[in-house]
Amino acid sequence: MKDQENPNLFKAYLLGAFGVLVFGATLPVTRLALADFDPALITFGRALIATVLAGAVILSAGKPFRHSQDLTIFIAGLFLIFGFPGGMAIAMQTVPSAHGGVVLGFLPLATAIIASLIAEEKPSLAFWLFSLLGCSIVATYTFLKVDDVGNHGISIGDLWLIAAGLAAATGYVLFGKVSRTTPGWEVISRALILNFPITAAGLWWFWTPLEKNPSFQGVIALSYLGAFSMYLGFCAWNMALAMGGIARIGQIQLLQTFVTLIFAALLLGEVLDMWTTITAVLITAIIAITRKV
Repeated sequence: MKDQENPNLFKAYLLGAFGVLVFGATLPVTRLALADFDPALITFGRALIATVLAGAVILSAGKPFRHSQDLTIFIAGLFLIFGFPGGMAIAMQTVPSAHGGVVLGFLPLATAIIASLIAEEKPSLAFWLFSLLGCSIVATYTFLKVDDVGNHGISIGDLWLIAAGLAAATGYVLFGKVSRTTPGWEVISRALILNFPITAAGLWWFWTPLEKNPSFQGVIALSYLGAFSMYLGFCAWNMALAMGGIARIGQIQLLQTFVTLIFAALLLGEVLDMWTTITAVLITAIIAITRKV
């Protein structure tokens, strides 16, 4: 769908960009949180923080407890509340956040493929070709970047990242499909509330003495992951997917790789190089083109 056929597309891109900005900081912030919390505690802890916010919003909005698509929302929540954050947190124990950012560059194509299967979206042939080109550029960059940091070949951390990415793509599509008829903030809020029993059980099971005296930095990092990565970012992202189309808006995530690299440099001191800048320019151009095809 071209811009002139969808007057909300510009707003959808802005909301999607905000989501990508929030999500792009998630990997570096997760590495900061790992200094005080183990991956399981981060996964369930961030879910608890987001659930508290979601419950307050649902109550203040006066929404009924039940929803006609509760099952779909619950399943999407399993992928995005536990699958994606859990796999990502485990991966961040063994790979740099910048490396993780480039490996997750396959997310837009995975989202588009799953959207065509589940949400019955039908992007044009030109859209698919440019999407494949964008992912190929990110994949090539990933290979070169791996060599630069001395991690040759696919590691266990990479496998966890791939699993996390597939979980995210599936959850995005399910959330995006429901968000066509239900506000995006309500979808993520209901998902968090429906999955609260799992969150509570996970916190009880994985709580250890280490987490009783976390540093201030660790608390801030976990708070960000819960309030922004797990809730506010998803509110914006769900709205963007519903307004602009799952496959098309999903292409904005090609930029998430480079947002992650910037935050990795700012928060962790990881170094950006010339190839990163060149690749970012190419990916930005491809995203601009996919808006028109």
